[in-house]
Amino acid sequence: MSAVSELSLRRDPIRLLLSRGLWRSVWYLLGYLAVGWALFAIALSTAVAGAGLSITFAGLPVLVAAAAAIRWCADVERARLRPLARIQGTYRQVTGHGIMAQLRARWRDPATWRDVAYLVGMFVPLLALDAIVLAVWWAFLAGITLPIWYWAPWQSIHGVRYHGSQIGYFPNGPHGPGGWGLYVNTLPEAFAVAAVCLVLFLIFNYAVVATARAHVAVARGLLGAAEDPLREAKEVLGRPGPLSSNLRA
Repeated sequence: MSAVSELSLRRDPIRLLLSRGLWRSVWYLLGYLAVGWALFAIALSTAVAGAGLSITFAGLPVLVAAAAAIRWCADVERARLRPLARIQGTYRQVTGHGIMAQLRARWRDPATWRDVAYLVGMFVPLLALDAIVLAVWWAFLAGITLPIWYWAPWQSIHGVRYHGSQIGYFPNGPHGPGGWGLYVNTLPEAFAVAAVCLVLFLIFNYAVVATARAHVAVARGLLGAAEDPLREAKEVLGRPGPLSSNLRA
């Protein structure tokens, strides 16, 4: 079974919770929050520097180095994707000698521009999606443990100290005016909130895996080998048909 097939949404909530697919998804999304911005910064800064210096002959080696840096960043992302999907990049070989041959081969290669599209163009939407999904997932996970620590947070209002966890906004304490939401300051309330969070957590695990699947699909489409849109049609035309069988007969 391939690694990407482990990101299945057909499991029941308990099996999904205990599956490797869920925790690989969480680890990958967390890793993108930590590494994605660095790859984005390297790819963007080197591309901008090369483009800015390309007006002079001295800037041409910088453009070649920028393409190499972008390819390295893409390879880092492919390595991170390895537990979920095997993605191989296909780059054109440099033919000829000299800086101009390298420049043409690298920057006329569609694979380089697909790397740029993923590392730079898709950075903000992917980062926002991953961050929002993980924040909600973490909030539900923290809510499950609420009976352990619900009493620890506190605030002092008009000299009165209130203990409890706020799920909402209570500027004047749990019973004061202007507040909204739920103020958890008893153990039964904490257990009730934890039970709701447990149900929501088990359901939201599907959103986490679906997010990882979507992220992998984007990476596969941009960082993987380019596919011929006419490949299936060419395969059909290349197969022996009834006419060719009659001609042989």
